Amino acid sequence: MASRYCLISLPLQDSVSITWSLLQQKLKNVAFDVFPYKFQIPELRVGTLDSLLTLSDDLAKANVVVEGISNKIRRQIEDLERASGQEFPHLSVDGVPVDAYMTKFNWDEAKYPVMSPLREIVDNIHENVVKLEDDLKVRVAEYNNVKSQLTAIQRKQTGSMAVRDLSNLLRAEDIVASEHLTTLLVIVGKYSQKEWLSSYETLSDFVVPRSSKKITEDSEYALYTVVLFKKVADTFRTAVRERSFQVRDYEFDPENKQQKEVELNQLTKDQAELRDSLLQWCKASYGEVFSAWMHICAVRIFTESILRYGLPPAFLAAVLPFNTKNEKRIRQALETLASKGSNSSFWKSDEDSAGMAGLTGGEAEVHPYNVSMHFRR
Repeated sequence: MASRYCLISLPLQDSVSITWSLLQQKLKNVAFDVFPYKFQIPELRVGTLDSLLTLSDDLAKANVVVEGISNKIRRQIEDLERASGQEFPHLSVDGVPVDAYMTKFNWDEAKYPVMSPLREIVDNIHENVVKLEDDLKVRVAEYNNVKSQLTAIQRKQTGSMAVRDLSNLLRAEDIVASEHLTTLLVIVGKYSQKEWLSSYETLSDFVVPRSSKKITEDSEYALYTVVLFKKVADTFRTAVRERSFQVRDYEFDPENKQQKEVELNQLTKDQAELRDSLLQWCKASYGEVFSAWMHICAVRIFTESILRYGLPPAFLAAVLPFNTKNEKRIRQALETLASKGSNSSFWKSDEDSAGMAGLTGGEAEVHPYNVSMHFRR
């Protein structure tokens, strides 16, 4: 399937079948690998031309909103899959791949009764999709909150020795504590360990000889313990700072260590559950929003075709695969077909053509055939 599609309409030449045959033949002549797909639009309620003019402008705005929310959900799915190391899956709408849904579109009469006013259909779609976006924001915020908490804990466990949490590095036997003795934790530069080992016993009085023990090291620092009398702890701290070492304040608490492990495990479980729930919701909601977008496009092509070609509705809507290689030739073929339809003389006036931009949702390019929307996959 192509990665880009264009939804267009052409004025009828005698009948739908004749116009369809002409379109197929023209495209075959200019781009043999491009196959159009009929875009089936039911007989919707037209209303007045004034209401269609007003609706046309609002449809362009609604299209931007619904398309944007569709893309937002799709990007969220991609981010979740990428974070878990999985390949981005093929998304579906109503159980079929997106491309198949687009090229074999059928109006959902159950959701959008054709006898409802067009304004009511568009407003309902817009309202429902915006509600889904609000739900997405709440779900993403909840997931990101847990993710941030987990990331903060993991950063403390894997960061530099100077800032990381030490609870998972120390054991009860590493700490000597009594009425008169205490154990300090000292961060020593990786290449200053010999200096530390040769000098720590003389940094103050009452340091227990040969009491310093290396717990671990990383790429920058090593973590040492040293045992001394409590009464000289402040003096020792000052001397350590003067030697460019760093004393880490830490109170060893086995229960606190166990509590942090429980918290980490719970956050890890919560993140996985929230991720799976969010991903499942996004996939289901993506199909719903994409379907809503297609119905917006159907209403839009219907409305703009009537404004272009007149009443009663007499046009052929189709989905075309586009790419930069064949786009120019396809556009020329469409212009040739459109010029043979009704109101073809209208498009010979540059001034009038520029004025039609408002009827196409403000698109920069104006063509004698109606271009409602580009789909990029």
